[in-house]
Amino acid sequence: MTRDEMILVSVDDHIIEPRELFARHLGSRWAGRAPRLCYDPARKMETWRWEYGASTQTFINTVVTLPNEEWGFDPGTQAEIRPGCYDVAQRVRDMDRNGVLASLCFPSFPGMAGGFFAKASDRELGLACVQAYNDWHIDEWCAAHPGRFIPLAISPIWDGAVAAEEVRRVARKGATAITFTEDTEAFGLPSIHSGAYDAFFEACAETDMVVAIHIGSAAQSFPGRESEPLHVRYTMPTWNALPCAANLLWSHLLRKYPTLKFALSEGGTSWIPGFLDRMERHFHVQRWARPDLGGLTPTEVFRRNFLACFICDPSGLLLRERIGVDNIAWEVDYPHSDCTWPDSAAELWEHFEAARCSDDERRKISHGNALRWLRFDPFRHVPREQATVGALRSSAADVDVRTRSRAEYKAAWEAAHGPLA
Repeated sequence: MTRDEMILVSVDDHIIEPRELFARHLGSRWAGRAPRLCYDPARKMETWRWEYGASTQTFINTVVTLPNEEWGFDPGTQAEIRPGCYDVAQRVRDMDRNGVLASLCFPSFPGMAGGFFAKASDRELGLACVQAYNDWHIDEWCAAHPGRFIPLAISPIWDGAVAAEEVRRVARKGATAITFTEDTEAFGLPSIHSGAYDAFFEACAETDMVVAIHIGSAAQSFPGRESEPLHVRYTMPTWNALPCAANLLWSHLLRKYPTLKFALSEGGTSWIPGFLDRMERHFHVQRWARPDLGGLTPTEVFRRNFLACFICDPSGLLLRERIGVDNIAWEVDYPHSDCTWPDSAAELWEHFEAARCSDDERRKISHGNALRWLRFDPFRHVPREQATVGALRSSAADVDVRTRSRAEYKAAWEAAHGPLA
């Protein structure tokens, strides 16, 4: 296998939601109450606002082709970012340029577990917005380019029974994954150990719906102090996946619903061997605590129920056999600051080479595991010979990947749409 012969599927990218998101999917009963993208000319920024607060997009999450000196946490407008962030047609072109066949896309302004909608004390409105978002995501974003996007729904995390109904509804629409949070208690909600979410997890097991838990989905940083350097707070969140995995592994959920599947999105892989070593040590030594994993060991449970997801994790590839080669999937993270676009294939290939991965291992990690876990078949729409890195990149050789400033993007946007208002 050569680099250009690889097929790439990314299990973690992000949508910067377009302003018309709710236009066709929220009933007239809720007219005027949906979140809307508002422009503040005095502050020169856009914010999603509704009666329950606001959500602002920062430039650290929309960096593709922006010069590095313009990255940061300051908010701006959609006019100042690459159109592939919010325009699905342009996103597909950017995927082609990167050699990526298919993508699983997490939300942005609602939070990666839909926590923005959980702020609504009017639970009917909150649910209506969740369902409108899911309908837009499945019926517009994903359906616009069959075979290119794996449908990912968000869940009404405030109510396990209501969330179970939404699981079954979106499953009928073709979704195979749904978001959840690392820590429900961070939202003032019951713990997963309380049984409050059993109906949700039961529905996911019944429908073979992967529960995708993205780092930062509890809107928390790794425990620390405000006085710590930015670099501490920015490098640690990946390890939020570790306590999340521990809570899930030792919970009653995987005994009660043994077919449940979890994707630890952007959680990385290099921590997993040590995690499993510690879980095994506890399981076999601390017998007085009566650890019960339904007759399995921690490693067996992990390999049955967890998909580990990485952007760049060469140490994890070196330890892939301890993790489980069938339990590793790859991500781009477009358009966030950690993303590898537009040369993702080159970086992944370099790590495959360094770890001396076999062709079979490369196929599994680059796309096979993702397609199997998420029950997605892009080849019904895109022939395999047109799905490779080389074929996709050659079809998009004209896509401009030059570094461009916010001002350049804004000028082009206003030339097409008129001044921001």
